[in-house]
Amino acid sequence: MRRFEFAVDRRHARAVNEVVADLRRLRILAVAAAVVAAACTAYLIWLNHPWSYLLAVAFVLGTATSLWVALWAPRRSNIQKLYADGELVPAVVSRAKPGGLVLLALVDVARPDTEPRYALVTRKVRALPGHQAQPGERVPSIAVRAERASRTVGERWLPVDTMPIAWGTADAVVIERARAAISEAEWQLLADNLSLAEQVRRSSAKRLLLDPQRLPGGIGR
Repeated sequence: MRRFEFAVDRRHARAVNEVVADLRRLRILAVAAAVVAAACTAYLIWLNHPWSYLLAVAFVLGTATSLWVALWAPRRSNIQKLYADGELVPAVVSRAKPGGLVLLALVDVARPDTEPRYALVTRKVRALPGHQAQPGERVPSIAVRAERASRTVGERWLPVDTMPIAWGTADAVVIERARAAISEAEWQLLADNLSLAEQVRRSSAKRLLLDPQRLPGGIGR
C-alpha cells in the first residue's frame, strides 16, 4: 500500500474537508435521533399498555443504534488518522458542474489480504482549494475504506471513497509532492478514461471494475 506522510493542517481541514463535515453531520443526526427515540421510549412506558411495551423495545433498540453511531463518527473523523491510514491514489477532475466538480479516481477495492482489484470511482466535491477547476486537473487523494461494509459486490469489493490531499493542507509543495509520488501510468489511465466518469457515476455500484489483464505495466503488479 502506498502511503503519503504530511503534516495535516487541522484548521484548514475543518474548514474545507467534506469527509469530516459529512461525519460531523452524521453525528449530530445520530444524537438527535437518540434523544427522540429515548423520549418515545419513556412515553410508551408511561402509557403502561402491553402494546406500548412492545413498541418501547423497538425504540430502545433505535436509541442504542443511534448512540453507537454517535460514538463511532468521532473516531472516523480523526483527520490525521484518515490521511495516515489511507492509500495515496490518483484522481482527476472529470467535469465541472453547478455547485462543484466531479472527480474520477483509480482505487483498489479489494478486501485486505487479497489480490488488488482496481476500479474507477467518482466523487462530487463542492470545493477543491489548490486546484484548477478544469477537466484533467490532477488531484492526488487518499482512499478512505469503509470499516464495515453493509453491502458488498460479490462478497469481496469494499466501498472506497476519495479524500483530496488539498483538503488536508493548503501547502502547494505538499500537493505537488503527492502528485509526483503517483506514477505517470496511473495518471494517463485516468486521462484516457475521462469519458467513463458519467457511466461510473450513474452505475448502481458506483464503480467500474477494470480488467487486470488490460492495466498498463506498473499498475496492480
